[in-house]
Amino acid sequence: MNDAGVTRVAVYIDFDNIVISRYDQVHGRGQFQRDKVRGFSSADRPTDGDIAEKVRRATVDVGAVIDFASSFGTLVLTRAYADWSAPVNADYRGQLVSRAVDLVQLFPTAAYAKNGADIRLAVDAVEDMFRLPDLTHVVIVAGDSDYIALAQRCRRLGRYVVGVGVAGSTSRALAAACDELVTYDALPGVEPIDARPATGQAVGEQPQPVGSGTASPARGSRRARQPAAAVIDETDPDSEDPQEAATRLLERALRLGQEKDDADWLHSSAVKSQMRRMDPSFSERALGYRSFSDFVKSRAAVAELDEADPVRLVRLKQAPA
Repeated sequence: MNDAGVTRVAVYIDFDNIVISRYDQVHGRGQFQRDKVRGFSSADRPTDGDIAEKVRRATVDVGAVIDFASSFGTLVLTRAYADWSAPVNADYRGQLVSRAVDLVQLFPTAAYAKNGADIRLAVDAVEDMFRLPDLTHVVIVAGDSDYIALAQRCRRLGRYVVGVGVAGSTSRALAAACDELVTYDALPGVEPIDARPATGQAVGEQPQPVGSGTASPARGSRRARQPAAAVIDETDPDSEDPQEAATRLLERALRLGQEKDDADWLHSSAVKSQMRRMDPSFSERALGYRSFSDFVKSRAAVAELDEADPVRLVRLKQAPA
């Protein structure tokens, strides 16, 4: 039995929807189909540099979506629906599996099946609400108006419904059916389209951070990266330095907390809890610090710690005037 007041979150991602919508947002309506991106894989990059660059610029930061969902409470299940045999989707599998996302395989009957996940996702969500009565929040990552009925049913069953969609491809009616709806572009960690570098990562990699500031995630630049474990995987040549990963994790947790609480200063315990929800492997002791306060102090370029009050408070570093 779970304690009263504990929030438990289920996340459902219409992956085809979000990938296609993001690509069309960046490159123009209908461009995903015209460029035949569904069959494009990482192996094709050397022979088709133009499409490779377009795919890179439209890469979806799955970590930003999952971290945002975790700000509502404990993630009890996260599912992504797509045809994972499609090369453009397959390139994301490593990123998704590393975040414990359950990949649901769909077998579309049409070559361009953007709406192939609608029924399966809706059926699973309704079944989960009856099977798991302690679910408190449902996060639907898709912008189609087809999900209006699902959002309404979830609310009637007493769940708090959060929608996440791509700007320009999200139904206004869906926004009205949800308790809360945010655009993918507004998530902490997602860089504005015009701020992305011209060259850099391949499909499935996270955007590189370009600094930190005081702007609220809903108003300013989003600069963070999917958190990594506290220990480097020596078998992976691209494994990130755990100290850098922890810094980015702290920054994203602070941005999420400020957006939800609409306050500059946050309780350090709440920030640490959010960081652990985003990356359960986080440990300040594993990084060489005796306490979480010592860890925050070591990130003076990113965060400020107020120890004047018995309850320690932390906030993003204020930028110079």
